[in-house]
Amino acid sequence: MTPASQQALEGLRDLTTLKWYVISLLAIVFYIYTAEMKKARQTGNWDAVFAGLTIFGMDFINETWNGWVLYLTERSACWTTPGETALRTLVGWNIEIMFMFAISGIIFYNTLSEDRHETILGMPNQWFWAIGYTAFCVFVECLLNMGGLLVWEYPWWNLSPLGIWPIFFFGYFHFYVAVILVINLKQIRSKIIAVASLYAIAIVANAVCLGFLGWIY
Repeated sequence: MTPASQQALEGLRDLTTLKWYVISLLAIVFYIYTAEMKKARQTGNWDAVFAGLTIFGMDFINETWNGWVLYLTERSACWTTPGETALRTLVGWNIEIMFMFAISGIIFYNTLSEDRHETILGMPNQWFWAIGYTAFCVFVECLLNMGGLLVWEYPWWNLSPLGIWPIFFFGYFHFYVAVILVINLKQIRSKIIAVASLYAIAIVANAVCLGFLGWIY
């Protein structure tokens, strides 16, 4: 395994690394969700909550298959987060990233126009912002990589012209595509099933890792 992979495995899910600021971040996430739920009860529109849960569910799936890459290659995941953290949950996931993704879908939703047919630069506003947010996320990820907080190992997942596109499409863009698909569903029951399916996929995949293979990276 690469040095970054070995470092990312050290203290994996070790609760003794927890810091007090985690409680504050958790409270902020709870506040944001409860505020959105209060508005939803008044308006009947739960799309902001669905958007938040969708992106977190998509990231849960992403981090799961990223751990599978480490296990199958015995070298490295596509990305690892070996730096200091209050809690490393998977080799490419930590508590700080989790809190960020927990609210990023709500941020994205609140950026969208209430008129779903509105266009920006000739593009439907939902897809314009999906591309815009993806580009911003990739930019931030590049900064984290240059700072050594996020480590890439493979030539098809890095800053090269070939490697940047997988990060764009499979690192972030499909998160926002999933949100657009979910919030555009007509029935709330369909939205619940769609979001629940994301978590079911991730939970089952991790259960297979733990129950049959004896590992969760």
